[in-house]
Amino acid sequence: MPLVRVALRKGKNPEYRRALSASIHRAMVETIKVPEQDKFQIITEHDDSALIYDPSYLGISRTDDVVLIQITLNAGRTLEAKKALYARIAELVRESPGVRPEDVFVSLVEVAKENWSFGNGIAQYAT
Repeated sequence: MPLVRVALRKGKNPEYRRALSASIHRAMVETIKVPEQDKFQIITEHDDSALIYDPSYLGISRTDDVVLIQITLNAGRTLEAKKALYARIAELVRESPGVRPEDVFVSLVEVAKENWSFGNGIAQYAT
């Protein structure tokens, strides 16, 4: 059910992108109970004119290795689950592919379950 969009600077190799993808997905499986098979991600690379960030917002020192992660998911997770997700993403992407926690930006976009169609023109989660 989550759709993950990841934006990063141009120049990362395929192994880096695969490791980043795997770490983000693992964090979601472990903390917010996303099914293992439920993996839908879009990873885009941008030059310095298309990936814009503040290098020191809220006193956090960011570099050009910043990774912007936007996760669209069903509404209803607890604050504790969201905090656990943020922390686990930062921990796992530090391990692989080696992103500094300061360079990990995560935004959640919560939507109602009826806002999804996984194929065949059907709203599979609508009740």
